[in-house]
Amino acid sequence: MSTETTSTTDPSPDPAPTPNPNSNSLIHPRREPFEHGLLPIPKLIFPDTTQILTQLKQKLARHDRVNSSLLADSLQISADHARLILDTLASVLNSESDPLVKAPSDEVDSVDADLRDLILFLYIQSYKKLLPRTHKDAAAVADVWPSTSAFDGYLSALSPLQLVRSNSRRFMPSQADEEAHQLSYLQKHMANILSLLAESVEGEGGESLVLSMEGFEHLGFLIQFGDKGSEVVTLSQAAPFFANSDPDMPAVPVPATQVLDWISQNIASALEHITERISAKENGPANSSDPDVAMADACTSSIKTSPSARGLCFIEGISKSSFVKQALDLKGCSSVKVLNCHDSILYILAPLRYATIYGCSDSTIVLGAVGKAVRIEHCERVHVITAAKRVCIANCRECVFFLGVNQRPLMVGDNHKLQVAPYNTFYSNLEEHMADVGIDANINRWDETLALGVVDPHDSLSHSAGVSDVQAESAARLDPDQFTNFLIPNWFGGESPGSTKDNPFQLPEAYIASQQRNQKNLGEIKQLLREVPLEENQKRELSSALHLLFKDWLYVCVACLQICRGYLHMLGTYW
Repeated sequence: MSTETTSTTDPSPDPAPTPNPNSNSLIHPRREPFEHGLLPIPKLIFPDTTQILTQLKQKLARHDRVNSSLLADSLQISADHARLILDTLASVLNSESDPLVKAPSDEVDSVDADLRDLILFLYIQSYKKLLPRTHKDAAAVADVWPSTSAFDGYLSALSPLQLVRSNSRRFMPSQADEEAHQLSYLQKHMANILSLLAESVEGEGGESLVLSMEGFEHLGFLIQFGDKGSEVVTLSQAAPFFANSDPDMPAVPVPATQVLDWISQNIASALEHITERISAKENGPANSSDPDVAMADACTSSIKTSPSARGLCFIEGISKSSFVKQALDLKGCSSVKVLNCHDSILYILAPLRYATIYGCSDSTIVLGAVGKAVRIEHCERVHVITAAKRVCIANCRECVFFLGVNQRPLMVGDNHKLQVAPYNTFYSNLEEHMADVGIDANINRWDETLALGVVDPHDSLSHSAGVSDVQAESAARLDPDQFTNFLIPNWFGGESPGSTKDNPFQLPEAYIASQQRNQKNLGEIKQLLREVPLEENQKRELSSALHLLFKDWLYVCVACLQICRGYLHMLGTYW
């Protein structure tokens, strides 16, 4: 990856601009491209990012917008990968009015991407994620999960959760840590990024690079202004050199050096602010509801939903319980992160733009309608039920995914023993929520998984030699005989009833046939019981016996669970 900076010459230098004077409106990285826009495709990791993208820009100069076939030809990648790039770009673009964003899921091939957005998207494929940080009390932390799996019956490599809590006792960074890391990346690469958005002009001092107001606005794909309690403003409104432009007249282009100075000063101010905030939290008492606390450091017994800046809510540390959040509870939250939840059932029944499920185990998680992207990572023995535009599954094990998804589910990383199945539930407001975020119930590609690489080149962790080209394990279809509808309890006393009365996604024939067989068998058993020539006292005895047998079965299940937990406790693990 190239780390060089591109210099520009300014024939008439202006005084260095000052950062945005509004202290409540700091610069921030847009987290969506960094969290949902990175693809582990080796051909997108360029040896010299700036040079190759400059050549691509020159090659496609006569094309303001680029379709998937032109992209595949230009980068020498497969049609599937080119389509995936456009799908992913559409899911993380900042402009809802862009034709790529507005296009139906089955028509992306016929809609082009803006060349400048595409170049920015390709540039950040050089980004390396932040290494997990060491727990502040490493000696007191023990691994939670055994590496022996009852699912496959052999001693395997580190499980997904052990990978997170590996021998180095490293844990997820806080949201503030990640934001600082993303800002530092942008600070380091901003000169190159601006050179790719700028145009060359001839002046008295020779050739120089300038940015038009339109080109400058495309930086909104990577950065934005706006903090807690304030509205996000456009970049041109925040920038002193474009803020007072006449809307009826084209704005005068600005030297790229002037733009670079202004952005660099704003990033430096934001980094200083974040550093002070992190330092204050580390030196003060930990607040479990604060999303800037390191996610694994928080007290799991008291975590509730906590809102953060710019529409992000955290649901963290739920253990051995049921948890329900509806649209009214998540008002103002466009994104949700579900972190480190275990042995629980979580219902998050709201229209969302983005959702992340990370580090969960032995749980069922129901997400309402997610219009942009869902990422599920480092989970074990979890059932996830979601209606979504796009789903990415990474480093998971022994999980089942019940999907109503408009795009091919993406499988990346070190996955093991995964299964996919069609969507299997509903709640009263589901179809309204799907309409709100643009999910089409007539398109469900739940079983068309697309597997990429086992190794994520954006991961800063080291990997064994020779595995960089290994393809991720895909997912098997759930056996139709094991498919059941999932019933969401009616806990909606505070919300008006919606119009959804059944699963809005059409089930495949094999799953319909299995359901019909099960219903038929249940009906036959009920009919036999009704037709048995018994007196009233005998019917009561039969009913009591059936209830007793069910209780005995339930008691045996609980006893087995207790025995397993005792056995694991003797092995030194923690429940």
